[in-house]
Amino acid sequence: MRSCMYALELLGMFFSIIAWLCSFATAMIPTWISHTPELPSTGSYEYGLWESCVIHENGNMKCSTYGTVLGLPLHIQLAQAFMCLGLTTGVLGILLSIPGLYLINCCKGPEGQQAKRIMKILGGIFYLLTGVEVLIPVSYIAHLTVQHFFDDSVSEMLSRSEFGDALFCGWVAGFLHLLSGVLLVSSCFCSQREPVPTTYRRQSVKALAYSTKSTSEFVKVSPVFSRGLWTGNMLFLKDKLIQANGLYGHGNYIIRPSKWC
Repeated sequence: MRSCMYALELLGMFFSIIAWLCSFATAMIPTWISHTPELPSTGSYEYGLWESCVIHENGNMKCSTYGTVLGLPLHIQLAQAFMCLGLTTGVLGILLSIPGLYLINCCKGPEGQQAKRIMKILGGIFYLLTGVEVLIPVSYIAHLTVQHFFDDSVSEMLSRSEFGDALFCGWVAGFLHLLSGVLLVSSCFCSQREPVPTTYRRQSVKALAYSTKSTSEFVKVSPVFSRGLWTGNMLFLKDKLIQANGLYGHGNYIIRPSKWC
C-alpha cells in the first residue's frame, strides 16, 4: 500500500510539472491560429494570444505584439484570461502538493499526517481545475477555427483558418493536468494506516505478560474452568493470552501484576 502511494504521488507530481510547462508554452507561442493564403507570392500568418507573426517565403518571421487588449476579438480576450488563471492555479497546486507528499519529511505526528493529506487533496483539486481552465480556451478557439474553415461565405481566394501548434500543445497540457490531479487524489486513498497483523498483536501481548512474571502473583484456576474462566466481562480461554482490565490469562493461570494488587 505504501509503495503504491509513493508511486502515485511521484507520477502525479511529474505529470503536473510537465503539464504546467506545456501550459506556459501554449500561452506564449504565437501559433494558435494559422492562415495560409492561396496566392503563392504571399507568406503565411500566425496569430497567438499576445502577438501575431508573418512568415515569408524565405523563412523569415516577423512578429509584432498587439497594441491593445480591449481591441482584440472576444475569443482572444477570453483565452488570455483563462490561460493566465490556469497558470496561476497550476502554481498553487504545485506549492500545495509538494509539502503534502509523504516523501517530504515535515508535519510529523497524526495531526501533521492529516494536514499533509488535506494539502495533497487540495493540490489535486487545483490540478483538475487547471486542466479545465486550459482545455476551455483551446477547445473553443479550435471550434471557431473549424467553423471558419468550413464557412461557405468565405472566398476561396482568401486564407482559411487552420489549427496552430499551440492548440495541440494546449490539449496535451490540459489532459496531463487532469491526469496528475486524479493520481494525486487517488494516492490519498492509499495513505490509510495499515492494520496490525493478528499474529503481531498476540506476540506483543505474550511478551508483555511474560515480562510481568517476576512481579506477579499467580492464581491457579480450578479444573472445572480448565477450558476457560469468566471474569465478569472477559473470558480467559485455555492456551490463549488476552488482556482486559489489567488481567492477563495464559494457559490455566490468571496473571495479576502485583503493582495493581
